[in-house]
Amino acid sequence: MENKITTAVINFFIRAIIGMALIFFINQYVLPSDSSINVGLNAVSFLTSGTLGIPGVCLLYGIMCYRIL
Repeated sequence: MENKITTAVINFFIRAIIGMALIFFINQYVLPSDSSINVGLNAVSFLTSGTLGIPGVCLLYGIMCYRIL
């Protein structure tokens, strides 16, 4: 039981750190600096990328693109 919880917490933090690094990379190097599609590095994006992983990062950028429409 304890081993499953520890594995889940470690997995969450690994996904969250990779997701935040991906958001940072996309904001800095892929999108132009004057773009309104940039996703912020905050608690909501940390929780979303930690829970959903890479699809969560795509979801955040999809929400930002939808907001422009």
